[in-house]
Amino acid sequence: MTVLWTVLLAGLTWWSVRTDTPTVREQRTLGQALPVVDRAVGQLVVAVGDGAWAMTGRQVEEGCRVTPMDDGAELTRGVDVVVAEGGERGLLESVADRLPGDWRAGVRVSSEGPRLRADAGEFVLVEGRVTTPGRVRFTVETGCRPLDEVALADLLPGYPGEPALDEALRALGRPADDSVEQVVAACPGGGTARTRWVEAGPAPVSLAGLKPLAAGAALVDTPEVYAWRRGPVVLLADATGEQVRLAASTGCA
Repeated sequence: MTVLWTVLLAGLTWWSVRTDTPTVREQRTLGQALPVVDRAVGQLVVAVGDGAWAMTGRQVEEGCRVTPMDDGAELTRGVDVVVAEGGERGLLESVADRLPGDWRAGVRVSSEGPRLRADAGEFVLVEGRVTTPGRVRFTVETGCRPLDEVALADLLPGYPGEPALDEALRALGRPADDSVEQVVAACPGGGTARTRWVEAGPAPVSLAGLKPLAAGAALVDTPEVYAWRRGPVVLLADATGEQVRLAASTGCA
């Protein structure tokens, strides 16, 4: 009876490992969580709508503990949005309303300001918070997971140039740059959202030369940030750091 019971337990364990879905986050590797993260970023792009936005690349931080015996890693992706100062909470609430109902998205106000939280499924967390006045960052986080062979290279140096970026570089009097980088995300209804960006030399610099490029009113117009739309492409010039950063983003149809 003992031998039969041992064989039965071994068989059930083998079957469970191969067929049952994971029941806790620690049973899913970083690679298995990656498609959920990318789809969540696509949902955020749709929820942000026509604002001035740009996706961020994948960031992997190793060294966390999955269990007391096992190391792991955390994966984070996000979407940065620039709004008029005072409109940060309105953006967070608007995005929460547009996210899928089963994400249970909501905005609460704490001592650190308004914050969005949502559950994208498969133990993937979505948050939104105000980073500086007029700036909101939405992040998609896996939490600590076992690290496997996961494709992390969604930043593609040397990607074919973006004409709208070349146009913006010329308007700023900066030379064309072939080191364009790209990040992509899957759209909920099919297709792909993308952000391409390039470093455009040292700041400070006047962004006034970009104003003739806008088709209609600018999305954001401050001395250090200028955002405009060129057809389906949203362009964002950010001169708040040491380097001017130009980003061109195409959302979901």
